[in-house]
Amino acid sequence: MQTYIIFTRLSPSSFKNGEQFRQLAKRVSQRIKDESPKAHWKESYALMGRFDVVDIVEAESAADAERAALIIRSEANATTETMLATPWSEFLAKL
Repeated sequence: MQTYIIFTRLSPSSFKNGEQFRQLAKRVSQRIKDESPKAHWKESYALMGRFDVVDIVEAESAADAERAALIIRSEANATTETMLATPWSEFLAKL
């Protein structure tokens, strides 16, 4: 499994209040479980900066991570940026 980091910027039109946001998060999560079962969510964090949310995902392939990011985009009217993350010890071992 590879680790991918998905940064998300939500559109102001994505939700109007906290309850709508909770429902949106629930829909996104369910669609990813149903449509991208090889992408496994590890952690999610709210951010204060250029992006609103960062998700740490393990996936068998880049295509699985891409599918998860596309679900986020389509369901949340959002933009995403996805990066492959290599554990530091593995990166150092490759040098």
